[in-house]
Amino acid sequence: MAASEDSLRRALVEKQSTIESQGNAVRALKASNADKKAVDEAIEKLNALKLEKSSIEKQLQASVGGNPGSSVSKEAFRQAVVNTLVGRLFFIPSFKIYGGVAGLYDYGPPGCAVKSNVLAFWRQHFVLEENMLEVDCPCVTPEVVLKASGHVDKFTDLMVKDEKTGTCYRADHLLKDFCNEKIQKDLSISAEKAAELKHILAVLDDLSAEELGAKIKEYGITAPDTRNPLSDPYPFNLMFQTSIGPSGLSPGYMRPETAQGIFVNFKDLYYYNGNKLPFAAAQIGQAFRNEISPRQGLLRVREFTLAEIEHFVDPDDKSHPKYSEVADLEFLMFPREQQISGQSAKKTCLGEAVSKGIVNNETLGYFIGRVYLFLTRLGIDKDRLRFRQHLANEMAHYAADCWDAEIESSYGWIECVGIADRSAYDLRAHMDKSGVPLVAHEKFSEPKEVEKLVITPVKKELGLSFKGNQKKVVEALEAMNEKEAMDMKSSLETKGEVEFHVCTLGETVTIKKSMVSISKEKKKEHQRTFTPSVIEPSFGIGRIIYCLYEHSFYLRSSKTGDEHLNVFRFPPLVAPIKCTVFPLVQNQLYEDVAKIISKSLTAAGISHKIDITGTSIGKRYARTDELGVPFAITVDSAASVTIRERDSKDQIRVNVEEAATVMKSVTDGNTTWADAWANFPHHSSGSAEE
Repeated sequence: MAASEDSLRRALVEKQSTIESQGNAVRALKASNADKKAVDEAIEKLNALKLEKSSIEKQLQASVGGNPGSSVSKEAFRQAVVNTLVGRLFFIPSFKIYGGVAGLYDYGPPGCAVKSNVLAFWRQHFVLEENMLEVDCPCVTPEVVLKASGHVDKFTDLMVKDEKTGTCYRADHLLKDFCNEKIQKDLSISAEKAAELKHILAVLDDLSAEELGAKIKEYGITAPDTRNPLSDPYPFNLMFQTSIGPSGLSPGYMRPETAQGIFVNFKDLYYYNGNKLPFAAAQIGQAFRNEISPRQGLLRVREFTLAEIEHFVDPDDKSHPKYSEVADLEFLMFPREQQISGQSAKKTCLGEAVSKGIVNNETLGYFIGRVYLFLTRLGIDKDRLRFRQHLANEMAHYAADCWDAEIESSYGWIECVGIADRSAYDLRAHMDKSGVPLVAHEKFSEPKEVEKLVITPVKKELGLSFKGNQKKVVEALEAMNEKEAMDMKSSLETKGEVEFHVCTLGETVTIKKSMVSISKEKKKEHQRTFTPSVIEPSFGIGRIIYCLYEHSFYLRSSKTGDEHLNVFRFPPLVAPIKCTVFPLVQNQLYEDVAKIISKSLTAAGISHKIDITGTSIGKRYARTDELGVPFAITVDSAASVTIRERDSKDQIRVNVEEAATVMKSVTDGNTTWADAWANFPHHSSGSAEE
């Protein structure tokens, strides 16, 4: 817990106690018929204490709630953003005329344009920059693929039901909402109770069904809509099931992620890349998750766009040739040690984090740096972006290191990009299931004598002890790295048995000496055959876009001061429309000039909108500001026009023939508005904004 919040809660408890004592003193004075002056002084002191308490409450409320940098509440700010987005058709509930369906949304024209611009920049920033191999795989996936990946057995959330109505809720969300509500709105709870609730939030992902159910009962949490009692939590698989073909004999699922399509194509992609590592494959596509009770608007939906990268690398060499380009970047990082000790994220130099081993390797560090540059160039506020390392209880046993790019919004810190070193788990899983070798080769110039780790599970012994779980225990043993395997060998030789955590079972088992053979053998080899590790940055495009909406939104007063105008400060890179073209007044000459400029903008590939309605220029500016259009060209003569910048409202004057060229240069990022402001005459019009 932040020190300021902790001290404020303690101060509030002490102040309440002092107020109660002073209240008792006032009542005692009145009961003893004390003189009026003494009673008035005591009442004045009591009122002063109440004012001090009110001040502490306001500080505490600001500490735990409120939009960062704003006096507006998070809920009011969010509602203003959503109302504007829906009102201007950035997005709308799907199937609205039939009442809509929770977790499904349609993007309207400006929303489609923003999404298209974000994806175009993603391709430029990652696919083109890194020479990635882009693929496009089907959304419908055979069951065998997702069985191998673990999704059929493990892709679940814990669900509870309203015992009377049958309405379903996600169990961890109910507990999370309860804790957040108490921390943010119940100012009377003690600092110790707040710390307890914050601890629950920190370990929420690690709670078992039994522990989650116990907490729900302990806090008396009921169904939000009816206040009815809830069932015990139980797992619900989030994949949409279907069948492929009319017979129903070939089960399948709508893919929950795009990554599996890349993994199953590794062999062909490796060949296409000249049998060389490292290389990266990328895919943009729809994914589907049958969320139990979707909420939070665009942040938690049942169909969404993912952009995923699978960077295949030699597990013995995770250096990156372009790492030095990002090593000096500084941004908020939140390593697991700081999370466990209750500290906050701190600005850290990426190179320092990698050299100290906080970030596992250079390639992982490189992608963290590239993700930071991608998000901030889109318009995400760098002070509300942090990279949080997964705690040990969040990571799968095979993962080397995992970080999430989290963006702060009115809903709190939202995971928008996951950057994980997944080791060789995925390729091995598909190799074991399919029988197809998904491996890479390194040829030696001369034969080498190598020492190889050999892990041989004794399946008969394991089957007797673990029966139906034998396969998962075998897979976990075979997935051990050299250090884990040699540590196990040493323990087995000295103790005869060892405790071993099997991630896919979610439990620790006892391995006896008779169950596995671990050794090292020397061999002469002409080439090295290995399963590549994969480093996976995975982007939730819808989440990034929603956070961008919030970070870009602000209110400003109209010139008359009688209303607030909504503005999105999108960078030209992602703005749905780059500029608008207005004739100052309805005039045929001006309209003809506007159409000439419009043709020039179209030829230059600049999205724009021409508005020849008779509405006042001020209202037309306000309408386009609400769409986040960065520039407006106003035609007020046949020879020259003005160009207005959205946020400063500054205007320059350029010749008609130059308008499209200036717009192209500024919107493409070749020059800045500051450059244009320095190079062209300034224009001032007092009435234009009215």
